[in-house]
Amino acid sequence: MINEDYQDKIFSILKEELVPAKGCTEPVSIAYAAAKAREILGEIPNQVIVSASGNLIKNIRCVTVPNTGNLVGIEASVITGLVGGNSELGLEVIENISKADLQKINQLILKNIVKVNILDTNLNLHFKLTAKTKTNSVTIEIKNLHTNIVKITKNNQIIFEKDSLDDNFFGVETDRSFLTIEQIINFSETAPLEKLKSILKRQINDNMNIAKKGINGNFGVQIGKTILKYDKTIYGKMKAYTAAASEARMSGCSLPVITNSGSGNQGLATSIPVIIYSDYLNVKEELLYRALTLSNLLTIYQKGFIGRLSAFCGAISATVSSGATITYLEGGSKEHVKKTISNALANVSGVVCDGAKPSCASKIVTGLEASFLGHHIAMENKQYNPLSGILKDSADHTITAVGKMASEGMKDTDKVILALMLED
Repeated sequence: MINEDYQDKIFSILKEELVPAKGCTEPVSIAYAAAKAREILGEIPNQVIVSASGNLIKNIRCVTVPNTGNLVGIEASVITGLVGGNSELGLEVIENISKADLQKINQLILKNIVKVNILDTNLNLHFKLTAKTKTNSVTIEIKNLHTNIVKITKNNQIIFEKDSLDDNFFGVETDRSFLTIEQIINFSETAPLEKLKSILKRQINDNMNIAKKGINGNFGVQIGKTILKYDKTIYGKMKAYTAAASEARMSGCSLPVITNSGSGNQGLATSIPVIIYSDYLNVKEELLYRALTLSNLLTIYQKGFIGRLSAFCGAISATVSSGATITYLEGGSKEHVKKTISNALANVSGVVCDGAKPSCASKIVTGLEASFLGHHIAMENKQYNPLSGILKDSADHTITAVGKMASEGMKDTDKVILALMLED
């Protein structure tokens, strides 16, 4: 049984990290800041300057902004937020874009009012958006979390400021240093069911809705349909629906997604395989919710060592979590769950993030295949030898090692990836 103080903290963590978003969270974050700037100005500006960290630019450059008729990139994100955004909706800021708004957006894009610079910052998620009219200017600064405004300046006067969480590089709010795999499993098994349902019910509905939309739609290369054509097993179905959801989202589908650790793809890869496998096993509703709790917390735990954005593909962390949860659903012990995590990370801990885009769906498939293999090996009571490669003497220590590799060791990789993406 987990103590009451830790239980309250974990519920706070789940509420912080499982939030709804429409579209890829990085462009939506830019749209959110733009909407906020327009609301303060009281009018649409005639010039906008966005200075953003390289990771943000990388993750915005290639994804479609929802409700825009397939517009792509930072400029589209800014102008969509300016014209039709509502900052009170958070990461669903551009939910209510109308046809009239879209006409204005396309007209405004032709005026080339948006300029983008790379911001000199040590933070991976950090940007400043300055919107100017003939008589006024507003600057919105966001750090670490996608809607975490740390400063608002109007006409060079600070009108809002708060602690920026700089000392906490990854921008989390509730302390999670106490988390371990054991703690996470214990919480998942003992937390009040109704409280779990209140947090997770929408994740089931929203994430499965976009999965079905992706399977039945014509987004990207239609990866889900291709997988189902060649792999009709339950594992094929899990891969197909999860990848189809990601492809739809990256291609501009306007349906909302419940994110995990700031990412819709992570939210999808954490939840959809678990929901589908639970249905396949015909488990009781309670076990479904407890399994989803486990998967979500394992992703949050891994991402806590990596950070919101990095050169490491966050979908890998999420697929490792869902694979470990499949082990749990199959009746595996805590040791089996830990072995699944270690086995999967031994395989795919080198997948890089080269920006958000429809092909992220393929990386999710790769991660799921590795997690399924890790699951099967674990259920045979086998595990790759610890202390070989970056594997450590426990799954917890391996997660820490992967986090260090991603957050520290891959900084130069991140710079090279961005430079390659920005080449003509």
